[in-house]
Amino acid sequence: MSFLYETHMHTCLSSRCGKSTGKEHVRKYKDLGFTGIIVTDHFFGGNCAVPRELPWKEKINEFCRGFEDAYEEGQKIGLDVFFGWEQGYGDDEYLVYGLDKLWLMNHPEIESCSRKRQLELVHEGGGAVIQAHPFRMRDYMQYIRLGIRYCDGAEVANAGNNDVNDTYAYHYAQEFHLVMTSGSDNHDSSKITNKEQLFGVSLDTRLENISDYVSLILHRGPIHLHVPDTRFQADPLLSEPLTSYWLDENEKLVPTKRLWI
Repeated sequence: MSFLYETHMHTCLSSRCGKSTGKEHVRKYKDLGFTGIIVTDHFFGGNCAVPRELPWKEKINEFCRGFEDAYEEGQKIGLDVFFGWEQGYGDDEYLVYGLDKLWLMNHPEIESCSRKRQLELVHEGGGAVIQAHPFRMRDYMQYIRLGIRYCDGAEVANAGNNDVNDTYAYHYAQEFHLVMTSGSDNHDSSKITNKEQLFGVSLDTRLENISDYVSLILHRGPIHLHVPDTRFQADPLLSEPLTSYWLDENEKLVPTKRLWI
């Protein structure tokens, strides 16, 4: 028996780009047979819906509304709902798991710290960091930045990407033996009609809490990718080469001069 989880999603209550409430997401995932979801709304370095000028504790209260809306519904209908967030540093973004509202209340420095300090703080708090969609490239982005020094693994499949982005990410993670995860990056559950539209992870045991997922990441437990069978088979002859950069020990860009497809 396996247990299916969404690891990357956004609500309209906390992310400006979100279209569905937490409750709406929960009902959809329950209907489609998921065991649970991890709500990862955009934090203050990204497309967050919370006014930045609010006092810190008010900001955190507002930020957690999307998760709390989902959690309340999940308790009612029997879907596991866990808390996380997605922090952005311009072109590269990171999914943070394992911490909670109280931790955020007590760590205002997390809003504007470096990638290195973020990883240190998250580890000190008992959490984990996954680089989201590392090979995503959009018109509004300048560079593909690989934060291999500043995360515990990579989201190698993202339903908002194309198969070229994800094929790069998968081969990159394979070469460097990175923990691999997958998520839908779902913003709007009203557009979802079947389970095949959603990415996620399939686990051998049910999560009792978000710390169980963190443990799988940090201790390299079994995490199975819920993605289409052909997701990592982009044809290199038909695919535009993606130029990528390492983030060095000073978080500066260094060309990788590599292709992973």
